[in-house]
This record gives sequence, C-alpha cells and structure tokens, in this order.
Amino acid sequence: MNRQLIKDALGWGIGLWLIGYLFGIVLFLLVPADLIGWVLSPIATVITLWVLMKKVAGDSMGYYIKVAIAWTVIAILFDYLFLVKLLNPADGYYKLDVYLYYILTLFLPILVGWYKVKKMSLESGGMGRS
Repeated sequence: MNRQLIKDALGWGIGLWLIGYLFGIVLFLLVPADLIGWVLSPIATVITLWVLMKKVAGDSMGYYIKVAIAWTVIAILFDYLFLVKLLNPADGYYKLDVYLYYILTLFLPILVGWYKVKKMSLESGGMGRS
C-alpha cells in the first residue's frame, strides 16, 4: 500500500470520524439525542466532500473504492467501540440516521472518485485508469 493511500484511507478516515465524534459531543449539549445524527449529517457530508475534492489524491476508481471501504470499516468499528460500547446509549445507537451515515461513507468516495477519474480522462483525452 502506498503512502498516499494510507494517508487518504486511514488518516482521513480516522480524522473525519473524529471530527464527527467531536461535533456529536457538542451537539449532545445543544439538541435532543435522537436528532444529533440528522443535524450532523449535512455538516459532515459537506466536510467529507471538501476532503474528497481537495485532499484525497487518487487516480483510479480502485483507489477510491479502497478509500470508501477503509472509511466505512473505520466508521463502523469506531462507532461500535467508542459510541455503542463506551457510551452505551439508553435507546440504542443503530437507527436510520446511522445507516444513512454508513451509506454516505461508502458511496461518497466512490461517486467523487468516479467524477475525478472521468474528469482526468476527459482532460487527458484518454480513457483513464480503473
């Protein structure tokens, strides 16, 4: 695994999860617990899209698929360890907003990767790598 992929997959995966975790703690003080995910999702989506467009530097769909898988595994694992097990929410954790978060975590890197790889292909006049 190359250094850039490690940075993009693990570094940004953990970093984005941590940003969401910290925002979630702040929101816990401001909104009802059952609304935290719904308030956090649009903010986290914008931040994630910014990271994908400006900081993630893949040149193939395979690269973005690896990032997507890594980010999703990190999200599920860290949520389980640091939210479900550590905080043990009284009403449970896994609800529609959490499933939406996992779906976005998986598909945003793939969609942005498709866009960026297609754009590179069009700019170079070639077919791009996949």
